[in-house]
Amino acid sequence: MPLITALLHTDNDALRIGRCLETLYPCDEIVVVDHGSRDGTVQIARAYGARIVAAAPGAVSVQYSLPAATGWILCLHPRESLTESLAASLFEWKSDQGAIRSPRAFSVFLREETAEGWIEMPVAQTRFVPQSWERWNGTLPVYDASSVVLEGELLRFAFP
Repeated sequence: MPLITALLHTDNDALRIGRCLETLYPCDEIVVVDHGSRDGTVQIARAYGARIVAAAPGAVSVQYSLPAATGWILCLHPRESLTESLAASLFEWKSDQGAIRSPRAFSVFLREETAEGWIEMPVAQTRFVPQSWERWNGTLPVYDASSVVLEGELLRFAFP
């Protein structure tokens, strides 16, 4: 069965990270690359079983994250959470025993909370990639138009 590593970059996200980590039950491991948090971010992440990788404050190089990950990488921000349908899609992908495993990437749609309510982003974002993925834009994979869109969404919360 393929492994999924959830990968998050954090910097003083103690008020937000718990909600995110709570939804990562389809993942086999969680890697938190912490950029010098001075609040309880690291302690909360450890309480959820995350492996912590220390990174320099402000550094966005992928060198901190890829060696720590195994299998496929699901990239998230600490303000984001998986919907139940996205979690189900990841479980289905894992249980398929590789029938849809390929070197391609997968994308997901994102809904973002604003003061006016929820808005849906019009283009799916590439967020689920093999460890060998070489195209990054800071801490997230570069968009790949050929990626397959997974059912479900990421929710990005504006408020803690």
